[in-house]
Amino acid sequence: MEIRGWIDFPKDFLWGTATAAYQIEGAHNVDGKGESIWDDFCKRKGKIKNKDTGDVACNHYYKYLEDLDLMKSLHYPAYRFSISWTRIFPEGKGRVNQKGLDFYKKLIDGLLERNIVPFVTLYHWDLPLALEKNGGWLSRDTARYFADYSEIVVTTFQDRVKYWITLNEPWVVTVGGYVLGMLAPGKIAPFQSLKVAHHLLLAHGYAVERVRAISSHLQVGITNALSPIHSKSLNKFDKATIRANALNNDLWLEPIFYGQYPKEIEKQVFSQNKKSPVLEDLKIISQKIDFLGINNYTRTIVTYLPFPLYTFRPIKPDYPHVQFTSMDWEVYPRGIYEILKYVKEKYGNPNIYITENGVAFWESINDQGEVLDENRIQFLKAYLSEVSHAIHEGVNVQGYFVWSFLDNFEWAYGYEKTFGLVYVNRKENYKRIPKKSAYWYSEVCLKNGFYY
Repeated sequence: MEIRGWIDFPKDFLWGTATAAYQIEGAHNVDGKGESIWDDFCKRKGKIKNKDTGDVACNHYYKYLEDLDLMKSLHYPAYRFSISWTRIFPEGKGRVNQKGLDFYKKLIDGLLERNIVPFVTLYHWDLPLALEKNGGWLSRDTARYFADYSEIVVTTFQDRVKYWITLNEPWVVTVGGYVLGMLAPGKIAPFQSLKVAHHLLLAHGYAVERVRAISSHLQVGITNALSPIHSKSLNKFDKATIRANALNNDLWLEPIFYGQYPKEIEKQVFSQNKKSPVLEDLKIISQKIDFLGINNYTRTIVTYLPFPLYTFRPIKPDYPHVQFTSMDWEVYPRGIYEILKYVKEKYGNPNIYITENGVAFWESINDQGEVLDENRIQFLKAYLSEVSHAIHEGVNVQGYFVWSFLDNFEWAYGYEKTFGLVYVNRKENYKRIPKKSAYWYSEVCLKNGFYY
């Protein structure tokens, strides 16, 4: 269903943009910061496109005031960012690095001075390398250390920050980092991956427990990468589709909302976590959250794969006029509506923030110093119209964050993929140049809607 006309949103809808620490901050070894798994992964031969690293990234650590002024001038009401665990605990535990806390205090104070709402993610993939050497997310201890780190950060900023996200996309951490080996820490261990998943969910539960103990006024949730699962055979009840939905979506929702693992993969979860009291852990994991963060970019089409546990593989759609982004992802606006409706119907209509949605296209700056990214504007219009449609059908969406504020370090793709509303000229002192989409989104924020 295509919706046209004025696309409106609820009165108190929260608009914002999003980034992550390793992708923009740089300053990888200053002011006492420890080494993360991404600092290490970037040094490995052939892991990152063009041998790029996050050592400087967008130089945000030194240009954050300029970035905040730009956000204010563009009238962006909220900003989702992450805190680097190794800036606070260089070794992942033990000694607190005060200079790390000081940086985020300045950043948060700068946001508040500009009337921008801080929305803080505690973990966006940059595990301390010292903890990885002791097992990383394969170790149950990492969940405890994450809770300790979370407690320090939330206690420090509870008077300034209301909204807290425990983890960003644990599904991607699990599959990218421990099944395919494409992301840090680069392991290929599919038959231990559900141990990783359980420890990530336990870390979330422990962190929620700590946040609740600090203040009843704080809002805490988790951000999951969710997408509707479609079957190549068009049979939504085939084995590949059911298994893919259990692993991609329900694995990260059922434990939190219902205190159980999906029946489709429950046996495998228990067999990979024989040394853990899974049933007791689920009581911790299923503590009430205040909101669910959803990151969505496209749908997932699967076909059967004769492999244990991961009995499916994604396939690329092939139909007339199909459009792809520079990430080679299908442009499929209807998918965000579908996943929002799925969560509403299966999980009791929780408060939802769309914590990431956006697009990378092949683009360049013209001779006039402009990036005229009309294709990004059309992408955002199409996806946002589907979000509005879902809201009008009763889905409890509270806000929306564009990924991303800046063209940043896009993990294994380095700087080749450009998701930003703002172009970063790395050849000219990391100069920020708002794209045409940045100004369009500014009007959306001011008017709480747009014409489509």
